[in-house]
Amino acid sequence: MTSVQPWVVLAFCSAIFFIGLTGLLIRRNILVILMCIELMLNAVNLTFVTYSKQFDHMGGQMSVFFIIAVAAAESAVGLGLVIAMFRTLRSVDTDEISLLRE
Repeated sequence: MTSVQPWVVLAFCSAIFFIGLTGLLIRRNILVILMCIELMLNAVNLTFVTYSKQFDHMGGQMSVFFIIAVAAAESAVGLGLVIAMFRTLRSVDTDEISLLRE
């Protein structure tokens, strides 16, 4: 059984992270922004698991469970805000958020 080298996984993680970061900076749709944040969190999770496996330490995997719990809470709150915004403005564009201040 062959194993994947850690540098390959870390290169993949960095590519995923920067795809998420690019989407976060470019897109205006709140749903796409939330998906990009989740993509970035998953890249960090994969990095933690890679280092945990490489150094034979369980700390990275325990951090992954905490990050998954925080990501689930963030998704629930974020989607609730998106639904409330859509009901008010009939749009999920980030430029429309400033209209909620009025």
